[in-house]
Amino acid sequence: MRQDPTTIWRQTGYELFAATGPQGLKVEVLAQKVGISKSSFYHHFADLDVFLEQLLEYHVARAQQLAGREAACRSICPELVTVLLEHRTDLLFQRQLRVHRQDERYHHCLTQASGPPAEAFIMLWARELRLDLPPHLLRGIFQLALENFYLQLTEATLTREWLTAYFTRLTGLIQALGTPLPGNGR
Repeated sequence: MRQDPTTIWRQTGYELFAATGPQGLKVEVLAQKVGISKSSFYHHFADLDVFLEQLLEYHVARAQQLAGREAACRSICPELVTVLLEHRTDLLFQRQLRVHRQDERYHHCLTQASGPPAEAFIMLWARELRLDLPPHLLRGIFQLALENFYLQLTEATLTREWLTAYFTRLTGLIQALGTPLPGNGR
């Protein structure tokens, strides 16, 4: 079975966007990385805008896959951490979308790609921590944690050790929220 000739372009472009953001997504750089002429790129995609639209659609599909894998996890550590590491390029792509969300295309893709994985994570988080918080409060805490997560996320920090430590700190913080303060009579 013959592989779609556009697959190598898309995969390389996806990785390049994840690493450098939209400013690094150049046809000449892509052609060099793929080892195929620029004319081949234009033959398959017409221009960079068409290519970018396909990358954004691909990212939304990858986010759906990630959500399915997250939903199947029974624990944050080690199961979810392993899944996230297997989706490292997707997380870095998502980070670039967050950084550049002032552009409507990236904002729209970010919105589409965020929902399913977030819901899967929230359900796992609530189950594992046995959280008895109203859904709106749980989602609010999750949004704060997610912003913090992406602020710290880089190619260098995206390791098993960092993810485990991050989730351990987050778990401790959330559990402390449910602990009554001394002399507070809760």
